Order: sequence, then structure tokens, then C-alpha cells
Amino acid sequence: MRHIATPDGTRLAYRDHPRPHSNPASRTAVLLHGLAGHMGEWDALTPHLLASGFRVVTYDARAHGASTRRPPTVTRAAYVDDAAALIEGLGLGAVTLVGQSLGGHTAMLLASRRPELVAGLVLVEAGPAGPSPEVPGQIAGWLESWPTPFGSVAEAERFLGHEAWARGLEQRADGWYPRFDPDRMVESLAELAENAYWQEWSRITCPTLVVQGGNGTMRPTEAADMRALRPDVRVTVVPGAGHDVHLEQPEQLAVAMDEFVRLLDRECETNGR
Repeated sequence: MRHIATPDGTRLAYRDHPRPHSNPASRTAVLLHGLAGHMGEWDALTPHLLASGFRVVTYDARAHGASTRRPPTVTRAAYVDDAAALIEGLGLGAVTLVGQSLGGHTAMLLASRRPELVAGLVLVEAGPAGPSPEVPGQIAGWLESWPTPFGSVAEAERFLGHEAWARGLEQRADGWYPRFDPDRMVESLAELAENAYWQEWSRITCPTLVVQGGNGTMRPTEAADMRALRPDVRVTVVPGAGHDVHLEQPEQLAVAMDEFVRLLDRECETNGR
């Protein structure tokens, strides 16, 4: 694990997974986790991407995990600036952005505002949606329901529903705690609760894949509405998966990404790049 500093002094923890030496492909994927998550959520998908020739970079968003726990701000713009700072700071060039939930929303906004940094966009259970005034209260109630400290990782896994969520906890003398402050999580959703982002979505020009869980939480017509504004967008529904497609069905997500990457390669060949 390494750290990089952003312009406002926030330190982002990240991991850089080089592609296998036997694979000369030059593409890079940057993976953005969702609210209250951590970069380890991508551990099951990362080997698939490496095998496909990607260099993979994962990181803990501000206010999450091993990054600065209480940064100066948690606005949407700050999250977007962090992703740009990481890409530019590591000299990654134009990358394939893969984001789930809040991380997907961040990836979407970066593709809209800084198109030169994004060669391809994969949104997992994420879109322009909004406004959603009820969401901050729902998230606050969910976080308040956590019986912390957990007595063990196994106890946390039973409560949270997946071992990757439990791996995101930190151990203290009296048990296991989340590596974030609940008030910062709720604050991170403030703008999403009040605004929709369809204008930002309509400005995106890079190839885009939207991945929904068959039992996910995207609005029923959201993907169709996204395609109405951008007919070239590809939409894949993963049967049996909920909101956490990357945790529940990483193999299916990898298959969808492989098909998407092959499409990108064909477009590059057609355009002589």
C-alpha cells in the first residue's frame, strides 16, 4: 500500500497492481469502491483484469479506509478531484474507470469533466438518478444499526453479509470497528440527495458499460433513460446479483468487462489508434 497527497492535503491510500510481464497490453483500470467501502472489495475482480492484460490501480476514497479519515470536505467535486489527482500523479494516461455505487458516480462525473483522462467507463449499479432525499436518512439508520465493536471478523461478516465488508474493519483493543466516521458517510451523500446529474451524463463521450444487478437498487427505468440520452451505451444485467455485483458475481462482471474491452479494441483498430 502506498499514499499520494491531493491538493487539499488529503492522503489517498492506493495499491498498484502491474500487469503480467508476459502480457504487453498497455491499458490501465482504476477501480473506485462505493460508500463505506474500501479498495479490498475489488480483490476478487483484480486477478481477472490482470489476466486480461490490465494494470490495476485501486484506492480508498477520502474519508474511507486507510485514506485521510476526516478530510477538509467530502463534496462530489472533492471525490472527483481525488480520482483525477491519482491518475495524473501516477502518470496513468487515459484509463478505464470502473466504479460501483458512489464510486461509479464519481467515475461518471470524472468522465464528464475530464474526458482526456478516461478511455472507457464501467458503471456498476451507478447512474445519474437523483434527487433522492430519503437516502441520507436511510444510510444513517443503517450505520447506526451496526453493533460495534464486533467481537470478531466472523461476527462482522454475519452481520454485514460479505467477508469483503468485514475485511474493511480495523481491530482495536476491544473489538473491530469501521474505518470511517458515519457522519462523513452521510455528508458524502448530501449532494446526491438534492440533485440529478443527467446533464453530466449527456456530456460523456467515451465508450460506456452499465452493469446492473438483477436484484439491484438502480431505479427501474434508469438504464433505459441513460440509453435514451446516449444510445451507444452498453447495458448488462447480472442475474441473481444485488447492489454489490462486484462482490456477489465478480466472474460475471469480469466476463462483461472482457466483452466491453474487446469492443474498445475494435473501435481503436477502426479509428487507427
